[in-house]
Amino acid sequence: MFTGIVEGQACLERRTESGTNVHFYFSWEKAGELHLDQSLAHRGVCLTVDELLGGDVYRVTAVQETLDRSNLGLLSVGDLVNLERCMPAGGRLDGHIVQGHVDGKGNIEEIEALDGSHKVWVRHAPEAGMTVEKGSVCVDGVSLTVVDSEKDRFSVVVIPYTWEHTGFHRLKPGETVNLEFDILGKYIQQYLNRTQQNR
Repeated sequence: MFTGIVEGQACLERRTESGTNVHFYFSWEKAGELHLDQSLAHRGVCLTVDELLGGDVYRVTAVQETLDRSNLGLLSVGDLVNLERCMPAGGRLDGHIVQGHVDGKGNIEEIEALDGSHKVWVRHAPEAGMTVEKGSVCVDGVSLTVVDSEKDRFSVVVIPYTWEHTGFHRLKPGETVNLEFDILGKYIQQYLNRTQQNR
């Protein structure tokens, strides 16, 4: 489990393909603290460390389902990704409950400067998930509070610290982001859908 509180950013050093899988080689200054089989959220996608190459470099592998559902397949060498290690038992839940299981992709629709902060509108397929005002949503691995909630889009306001210390300051309208909707909302939505189907 993750919390959506980004620890840092990893840089993609290279990528290779093995069948339909893609191996990503990242460098991170804290890679020396990692161990094999450890879970790391890359832009909100939970991936397993499957090789440690010494120094600051480690490898993770994404299967086709992950590549289709997320924006990881769009990564190029030199790109940075938001990174978070899983929450330790007894740790503080500073963000919200994030599984690292991306529900789908969204597109940055608009970014508005707000005298220090930034309001960001994200559009998504209606079936991808639901948001509620003042609820939580995870965008590219960052836990954020929903400001405006509509059927196929929502807005969040990103504070200056988060803007500068995550990949948000590099995003532009039209770019693709990973979305994980709040786990409680997903269960409620599924329950309501099943209830309607059984009527």
